[in-house]
Amino acid sequence: MTERLAIYGGNPLIPKGSEKRWPVIPDEDIEEVKKVLESRVLFGVHAPQVKSLEKEWADYVGVKYCVAVNSGTAGLHAAVAAAGVGPGDEVITSPFTFLSSASSVLHHNGIPVFADIDPETYNIDPERIKEKITEKTKAIIPVHIHGLPADMEEINKIAKDNKLIVIEDACQAHGAEYKGRKTGRLGDMAAFSMQESKNLPAIDGGLFTTDSDEYREKAEMVRMFGEVVEPGKKRAYNAYTLGWMYRTNELISALARCQLKRLDANNDIRIKFGKYISRELNKIPGVIPPYVPHDRTHVYHIFRVRLDPKAAGVNMKPRDFRLKVQKALQAEGVGCGEWLSAPLTEQELFRVKEGYGKGCPWTCPHHGGADVRYSAEDYPEAVKLIDGSFIIGGIHPPNTMELMELIIESFRKVFSQLDEVMKVKVEE
Repeated sequence: MTERLAIYGGNPLIPKGSEKRWPVIPDEDIEEVKKVLESRVLFGVHAPQVKSLEKEWADYVGVKYCVAVNSGTAGLHAAVAAAGVGPGDEVITSPFTFLSSASSVLHHNGIPVFADIDPETYNIDPERIKEKITEKTKAIIPVHIHGLPADMEEINKIAKDNKLIVIEDACQAHGAEYKGRKTGRLGDMAAFSMQESKNLPAIDGGLFTTDSDEYREKAEMVRMFGEVVEPGKKRAYNAYTLGWMYRTNELISALARCQLKRLDANNDIRIKFGKYISRELNKIPGVIPPYVPHDRTHVYHIFRVRLDPKAAGVNMKPRDFRLKVQKALQAEGVGCGEWLSAPLTEQELFRVKEGYGKGCPWTCPHHGGADVRYSAEDYPEAVKLIDGSFIIGGIHPPNTMELMELIIESFRKVFSQLDEVMKVKVEE
């Protein structure tokens, strides 16, 4: 006899509280942070924890330089500034990403231009990038979405052919590799986030990486009010460029250094879980797990499941099908939900284009970009992905394979009773 669905009063397969929270912060990490407090040295761009973190992350990624900042957004903005983006310049990025990939461009008076995604990897599609390049294009910001590197070989070729700068948004992809090279060394510059949900969590914070002396120097000035602050020398309080207060602190840096020691091991667990769930979900008609090309690794910051109602034998719009399945899985105890409800272009910021006020930077006389169009219609693959997919939580330590098996059992239970699931009422 088929077990009754939890949404109709049956017993959930996954007991409440089974999913354990990320991040894992052992006692030794807490002790290291305590030592920082006891040292009374809490901040400074040349403070010991900050400098050690910068060196260790540069060595880990395989680049010459790392600049520690206070967020991934700050790292992206520093890269945009170092690239020389300014009034009149356009930067191409993905519509399927967090706001910072685009707002970092606006912060420096540039105009974001969006290119649709590849329907398999969910990363920006190189062919769509080509369509968006104009004489005003200055840079490309490919996003390694959810922990899967973008097609950097193709993107770098496009950039070289058009004399553009490439800034990796690697905020979700710590330790992921593309053709044997880690993210953070695949473009001219890169930015990582250390917000607590990320694979390298440290409360908050960010990391900028590059091999360029010029880009590093500019990023350091942007981080510190536009000043040049040299170790052992008296601060001159002289700004050479427009800068911000983007410096990080010793507590965050100490915690990040501790977490870095376990990054690869934690990523290995995520990859093990991700591969297992993908393999088992592939056996269920209508369920599409993440696609991982053979030349790169996925570190599963986010695990996204796509649904195909037709393949599942259901005649229904993908969004309606997804909402019903999602609700049934949630009732079984699966931690699933949305990450982005629409492409970035549907946020009011881009619909109204008020910007800093009076329409800037779109109305800037250096650009004449008031006619730059933002419409979901121009990004059909991003729209289809968001309508027909959701994310699953718990694909990380300290969770165990036992939880992964329960997640799979929940999918099997729900998809074995799709006729009943389709009767579920959902709120729009």
